[in-house]
Amino acid sequence: MSSDRVLVVIGRTRHKMVAAEIDEAARRGTNFIELRLDYLAKAIDFKRFTPHKKCPWVATLRRPSDGGRFPGTEPERLTILRQAIVSGAFEWVDLEHDVAATVPRFGKVKRIVSYHNLSETPQDLDDVYAAMLKQDADVYKIAVLAQTPEDVARVIRLQKAAPKPTVAFCMGDIGQCSRFLALKYGAPWIYAAFNKERGIAPGLPAVDEFRTTYPVRSINADTEIYGVCGDPVGHSLSPLLHNQVYRRARINALYLPFRVPRGMLQQTLDEYADVPVNGYSVTVPHKEAAAALAVEREETVDIVGAANTLLRRPDGKFAAFNSDYPAIIETVKAHLRERALGGPPVHLNQLAVLILGSGGAARAVAFGLHAEGAQITIAGRTYERSQKLAEEVKCKAVDWHARHAVPFDILVNCTPVGMHPNVDEAPCHFSILKPGLTVFDTIYTPETTLLIRESRLRGCHTITGVDMFVRQAARQIQLFTGHIADLDLMRQIVRKALSPLTKAFKDEDENDAGGQNGDADQPQGTDDE
Repeated sequence: MSSDRVLVVIGRTRHKMVAAEIDEAARRGTNFIELRLDYLAKAIDFKRFTPHKKCPWVATLRRPSDGGRFPGTEPERLTILRQAIVSGAFEWVDLEHDVAATVPRFGKVKRIVSYHNLSETPQDLDDVYAAMLKQDADVYKIAVLAQTPEDVARVIRLQKAAPKPTVAFCMGDIGQCSRFLALKYGAPWIYAAFNKERGIAPGLPAVDEFRTTYPVRSINADTEIYGVCGDPVGHSLSPLLHNQVYRRARINALYLPFRVPRGMLQQTLDEYADVPVNGYSVTVPHKEAAAALAVEREETVDIVGAANTLLRRPDGKFAAFNSDYPAIIETVKAHLRERALGGPPVHLNQLAVLILGSGGAARAVAFGLHAEGAQITIAGRTYERSQKLAEEVKCKAVDWHARHAVPFDILVNCTPVGMHPNVDEAPCHFSILKPGLTVFDTIYTPETTLLIRESRLRGCHTITGVDMFVRQAARQIQLFTGHIADLDLMRQIVRKALSPLTKAFKDEDENDAGGQNGDADQPQGTDDE
């Protein structure tokens, strides 16, 4: 793959900081840089940058109407662009489609003719693109804001059919997947922020994500696509975990986040059928909808009434699975086996379980542990919902305020209480945490929640959300690719990603700009009430 497949965007207000980021980008192996000259607060001096030049540069001076910051007049802007072209500092220049004809070619400087729309994906986009193709450009760029999955699908189709070198993608959370899919369908490069904190464009990934999460240099026309669909999905570690596993197993696959607004799952699956997306991890709020739309369902889906995995069949329809269900049972049983080392075995049919929450995570926990004979009590923050779940499971429900009076051997938190960023919260009073009890928190961000920390201090046995997350992810990876993943390796990947000391850890293989991402979607408690 070409070493310039990632175009790293640098935008700072001071010449000194631009130069510093150019140097640091070079140190990290960057081979292609776009300088956002419109970010500079003072008169632009190209000579201050040229001593730092180690790779090709793109000159961009964007208007506010196109997402830029240049404060001057349009004649002033065009004059600076012409100066950049003749300066000898740049190999490329970005020109908006409506002014490209007024800026002639000069020397060997190549031209990007671009169209930006920060408010929508216009209905006449195909006409806009057709007109652009008549202009003098080496690469054409389309960047529009997606408001629905249909917008994203339209742009992907445009990219797939592009007759000339084109980079077409959607901005925003809903459109983030299109940035990567463009590479699958022939885009010469993907844009990445050197410093994501600068807020250069909505949904613009950071270059560090290509080292830890997305293997952009290995994407080609044969790359199979999988992903996590939900709303939100930005927090998910699934892309990182899946993609890391795929890379290590040498599987030509890419796992992406697909933000799908509530009520739009079926429409989204239809829109992305042409990609195609071969499998989805399904998270809130779509697990019940996923179960309903599938034409084939494994038994656990019907038991729980929800699916967290969809696999595309040869006929284009979907089979549904619930990898949460076996992951819960396996996680708790593994914990009980470990506890019993050197002593008599402990079986679930001997234990009382208190489940906090009544959403999707709680459903899988309740049905799974009840099937193993555990005595289940459910306490959710909406009693009617808890009671309904209890009736389905054939167990007991209590009011949320009565949860501290329920005797238990195992406490399972299936609420989002304690999840990042609200890490100083807990779903129960610590007075109920007695030595010898087991506390299982399905949250994995962070792994050591306040509940887990306080439980350990009080002599409880603990199970964190990482183990369940990894087990259900491994099942999804097997369903998607047939590969049986190493659970210990997966735990290492997740814990390394969660560690504040290695938040932006480097990929072992410096020649591969991207480990792989992955969520096998674990219920983090976010689907409670």
